Amino acid sequence: MADKIIILSGKQYSGKDTVAKILLQNLTDFKRIGLGDAIKIEYSEKTGIPFEEIEKNKHIYRQDLINLGNQRRSEDKDYWIKKVIQMPGNIIVPDVRVKRELEFFKEADAYKIRVDASRETRSARGQLVGETDVTEVDLDDVKEWDYVISNNSTYENLQAESIKLAKEIKSFLAGK
Repeated sequence: MADKIIILSGKQYSGKDTVAKILLQNLTDFKRIGLGDAIKIEYSEKTGIPFEEIEKNKHIYRQDLINLGNQRRSEDKDYWIKKVIQMPGNIIVPDVRVKRELEFFKEADAYKIRVDASRETRSARGQLVGETDVTEVDLDDVKEWDYVISNNSTYENLQAESIKLAKEIKSFLAGK
């Protein structure tokens, strides 16, 4: 099982991946494992195709990845969450999107971060799609975050806030 887990949640273009990258630069004993990465890792192990090749050419392997993801979920709807939690070492999961995932990570004693940005800010960063999808709205009413970052400003402000957060996480985890 993962030793220490940090999860990030937020809507599309809120800055989750950017915060994760900054945290990884400052929490060097952590590695990034997205829920989607677990599918790619298993596919790599199953086929012998290197993970980096799959990541680089996702369009080639997309249907196989979808099929594997769906197959495992049909066997156990929580299969991929369990796979991520079982990863060794310290992990950052930047793509927690629904309450079921959040509950699993809460039970695993994860440090929970929400990255918020206004719709106006997010739409300026990219085209918003599926805004009413469960993966975009399911966590809107959750209030029990360990830390909330407001990302409506510059990259420099986000970076400073994320570095401050990394220091807080180090202190928090040292006390566990």
